[in-house]
Amino acid sequence: MEIRAGQVVVHCVEHGTGRPVLVLHGAGVDHREAEACFEPALDGVAGLRRVYPDLPGVGRTAAPATLRSADDVVDTLLRFADEVTAGAPDAEYLLVGHSAGAYFAQAMAARRPERVAGLALVCPLLPRVREVPDHRVVAGSGEIGDEVFRSYFVIQTPDMLERYRRHVEPAAALVDEAALERIGERWALTPGHERAYPGPTLVVAGRLDSTVGYAAAVDLVHHYPHASLAVVDDAGHALPHEQPELLRALLADWLIRVERSAAASRADGEPSTRTEPS
Repeated sequence: MEIRAGQVVVHCVEHGTGRPVLVLHGAGVDHREAEACFEPALDGVAGLRRVYPDLPGVGRTAAPATLRSADDVVDTLLRFADEVTAGAPDAEYLLVGHSAGAYFAQAMAARRPERVAGLALVCPLLPRVREVPDHRVVAGSGEIGDEVFRSYFVIQTPDMLERYRRHVEPAAALVDEAALERIGERWALTPGHERAYPGPTLVVAGRLDSTVGYAAAVDLVHHYPHASLAVVDDAGHALPHEQPELLRALLADWLIRVERSAAASRADGEPSTRTEPS
């Protein structure tokens, strides 16, 4: 389906009904990778409306010339979230992001914490990436697939190659390189004065992530007051493909914490994402 968010018509795929969960994919791919990785973990959880958009400039979501920065992308995604919840304008939603999608999800939660019931960041792209390890293959010969596959996956088995060919590789033909270059020139988000998002947060990183590393992600546990952190060995930037069962378990625990927070807030008569005291 397509949803207009300001000047951008966002293509997305939805599953289920209930509280929206916006799942944001990484750079250079489209909703198909996020759907393949996160739908098995979220399917079967009652009361969740899983929404997988194509971010501007990839998939079937065009990026008009007016989109010139990461800030513009965040503005578009906030408008998209408003449209997704248009029937209940004050409704809360959950945010899940992988890689660049996690970069945008953090900004969305910081700007509108009262609307976000929970935040999950998987292999997040962060402004201060550091201590990025060299790429290392831990399973497989390292001689199958194309160069992108070999530099992305650390588990290089035929099954992982099949996942790559089905859910990652097809997006390359739909990437608007000019649009991504234009947005990438202003990739740093404008610093804000918002407090750290205070709700239930999950941070997952691959110890062998040679794209963004894991060290900067570890720092987030000190930034978010209700964050759980998992650094997964034998996993790289393709962690959602390589460790699906572990990711499912971590997301399940996060969803339990989201519901616990919501129940506590209902008992207190407050919004579920409460601002922490100074």
